[in-house]
Amino acid sequence: MEDYSDFRATVYGYFTEHGRTFPWRETHDPYAIMVSEIMLQQTQAPRVAPKFEAFMQRFPMAQVLAEAPVAELLEYWQGLGYNRRALNLQRAAQYCLMHFGGKIPEDEGALQQLPGIGPYTAAAIRAFAHNLPAVVLETNIRRVYLHHFFEGQEGIGDEQLRPIIAATQDESSPRIWYSALMDYGTYLATVLPNPNRRSKHYTKQSKFEGSRRQVRGNILKLLLAHGGVLIRDDLFTELAVEPELLEEILLEMAREGFVRLEKENVQIA
Repeated sequence: MEDYSDFRATVYGYFTEHGRTFPWRETHDPYAIMVSEIMLQQTQAPRVAPKFEAFMQRFPMAQVLAEAPVAELLEYWQGLGYNRRALNLQRAAQYCLMHFGGKIPEDEGALQQLPGIGPYTAAAIRAFAHNLPAVVLETNIRRVYLHHFFEGQEGIGDEQLRPIIAATQDESSPRIWYSALMDYGTYLATVLPNPNRRSKHYTKQSKFEGSRRQVRGNILKLLLAHGGVLIRDDLFTELAVEPELLEEILLEMAREGFVRLEKENVQIA
């Protein structure tokens, strides 16, 4: 069996000197860690930290979140973007109440039954909440393994990384190990040309300005600023968007459960 002790020493050595502190690293509560993991999807950790603390004060357990009005949920989510995650998080809490007695499961298969939770988030909850071995693979961790084990190689697939991640993990403390890997990967991003460009899964983030995502966010901001409801014509006036596109986006948001469309009004669901 290959010896990975030097690799682990490098990762832990950096973490000992430069490890970051975040509120979700101070708790072992599976619900809190599920909240943090969904917030951290596509959003940087320093930006998440203050939003996480405020969110947890208002929605401290799955039952509170499950029963919250959508308008209040979205208000606490403002600033994190990708608002669909907020609805999925609430639906995950509701699912846990219905099927797991309000507890967050530790089995990855059970976790992936929850809305908005895929393989990465399920593995992360298993490792960080339950301190159980799992193959956790996200952008910072991918950067570490591409740099150390695939230097100079192009088109590397995640299927090539997962066996090495499994073999190198510290099974005695997955929670600490993956925190260390993430912080070390964040550091590598500041001193290297991005190794993730050599992943076959690498894609540039789509432009936000003028995107459908921006329009969706602006719709919710306007609704929240006006008590959750606006006359339809006022919404069209406020947003410099083609009426056909805006109507299409409103119908999409209604199908997803963000808004209710009435004859003259648009209202947060």
